[in-house]
Amino acid sequence: MRTANGPVELFATCPQSKEYEPVTYRRRVQEVARWADQAGYRGILIYTDNSLVDPWLVAQLVIESTEQLCPLVAVQPVYTHPYTTARMVASFGHIYGRRIFLNMVAGASRHELRALGDHVEHGERYERLVEYTELVRRLLHGGRVSFSGTYYNVTQLSLAPVLPADLFPGIFVSGSSQAGVDAAHAIGATAVKFPKPPMEEAGLAENGARIGIRVGIVARDGDAHAWKVARTRFPEDRKGQVTHALAMKVSDSHWHRELTEFGKHAPSAENPYWLGPFENYQTFCPYLVGSYSTVAGELARYIELGIRTFIVDIPPDAEELEHTAVAFEQAARRGAA
Repeated sequence: MRTANGPVELFATCPQSKEYEPVTYRRRVQEVARWADQAGYRGILIYTDNSLVDPWLVAQLVIESTEQLCPLVAVQPVYTHPYTTARMVASFGHIYGRRIFLNMVAGASRHELRALGDHVEHGERYERLVEYTELVRRLLHGGRVSFSGTYYNVTQLSLAPVLPADLFPGIFVSGSSQAGVDAAHAIGATAVKFPKPPMEEAGLAENGARIGIRVGIVARDGDAHAWKVARTRFPEDRKGQVTHALAMKVSDSHWHRELTEFGKHAPSAENPYWLGPFENYQTFCPYLVGSYSTVAGELARYIELGIRTFIVDIPPDAEELEHTAVAFEQAARRGAA
């Protein structure tokens, strides 16, 4: 999508395996991937954590179900060596001729990391992520690689098959903290964060920083209609609120704490920023809710702040992607005007 401020790329989000029975999960991934592909999205985010199926297997499902959609695969350094990640990217390129995007994650749940025997502190995990990503990039560029770092060391290591230059992966770093943004800047990647309301995001993309945001959207022909849809899809859930509170206690995530503060401001037609799904443990990103015009206005403000990548939450159906497209189209026209 092109706006007056430059091109904007849209990514969808893939369903999570823990929310579906095994017999239906594969079919659901294929459905959502096809919807996003037909809607012209650039790619689709595939999560990873200790409770989910392997994201690379899901990426294969996505590629085999679509014509051009690119998997955005979450990569956690604790799970795989950098060589394994580089080889997966090159193998997908060799077999399918499809580009892969990488979403580098440091990990937020201390419980999951400790279960894996990883006791590295928050800031140091991003230092490790920078080193990990740098080694992946060097391997994908080809030739024999020697690397001596704090966390990884290789000697005269080469990658096969060789990755064609036009399939070199786009690289994102997931993290709303300053450590996450700094890590993305250090490796020339796009920092992906959960955004504050636009008026709170001054200076978001200063100093040439590339920033993307993860956000859900419910847009309809009127504010009342949109809010009815949103509250029906994400009703208040006491059990979810308790789970959310427990998750806050075991996470050292910057965005968990920061988003909670912005949830204290009541949403309205003038303030379409809504944290209801986040607070009820139904999803992990803010939502923009309102008429097409209202949501488009908020999207246009993010674009004016320098946002060039939007990762939209898991769509419940193909129709929802169409409603989202209307809001983005109006945002693009608003910027041009």
